[in-house]
Amino acid sequence: MGIEKKFVADGIRKALTDEYLTKRLEKAGYGGMEINRTPMGTQITVFAQKPGMVIGKGGKVIRNITMELDNSFNFDNPQVDVHEVNNPALNAQMMASSLANILERGWNFRKAGYNTLQKIMGSGALGCEIIISGKLTGQRSRCAKFLNGYIKHAGKSAEEVVDRGFSVARRKSGVLGVKVSIVSPDVTFPDNFNIIKKEVIKAEEPKEVKKPQNEVKAEEKPTETKEVVKDVVEKAETKEVVKDVVEKAETKEVVKDVVEKAEEPASEVKEEPVVGAESEEKPSSETEEGEK
Repeated sequence: MGIEKKFVADGIRKALTDEYLTKRLEKAGYGGMEINRTPMGTQITVFAQKPGMVIGKGGKVIRNITMELDNSFNFDNPQVDVHEVNNPALNAQMMASSLANILERGWNFRKAGYNTLQKIMGSGALGCEIIISGKLTGQRSRCAKFLNGYIKHAGKSAEEVVDRGFSVARRKSGVLGVKVSIVSPDVTFPDNFNIIKKEVIKAEEPKEVKKPQNEVKAEEKPTETKEVVKDVVEKAETKEVVKDVVEKAETKEVVKDVVEKAEEPASEVKEEPVVGAESEEKPSSETEEGEK
């Protein structure tokens, strides 16, 4: 088999496997699959909203799926793993199946399309595109497109970045095809760029150097000691002045006492002669009388 035919055969087998799992795991909320080759065989990873329904009681359902994949699609030692989808609103296959179920219940295609678009963008998607084609309002087939955000339609990034899902809604008027494309919020496009603004460097003014606290305290100590010495000197001076005043007052008192003491004997001396004179005078008068 040529290399081209091998790639075509692998693509057809992958599409048939995806279609089979979509029908088999519709109630479990099937959200796509991935096929990886390993030295031990082929690893098939299934994404589902309800992984318990995929595994089944005691692993019965997942064992039956593994056997059917081995017998019907000729996979080399297939190993099936199940992963739960945390945010179904960002899974394109789940949203396509959900929109198809809404349309089968009889909802208007515009109302169903806008509600689904609003739900997807509300979950943080960067872009979303919903296409509903078929007999929407009459016997003539037409297409309705609902678009919001940024979507890549061509190139390698459109294959790697955009998640796509497809489902079918069966109505009385006919079959409607539903196609959903979603760009996840954590995707970075190769053509994305950011403009870096130039920063203007301003000349910094010299900052004042703050002295450590230890130095400040050391400088404060001499001033404090000077103030203390000044107070002591002032107090000493006041004490000396008081002392001089007291000494002067004491000397004045002493002088006053000396003066008073000196005046007391003089007065006594003056009085004594007067008394003696009177006594002397009396006898002279007596003598005079006697002589007469």
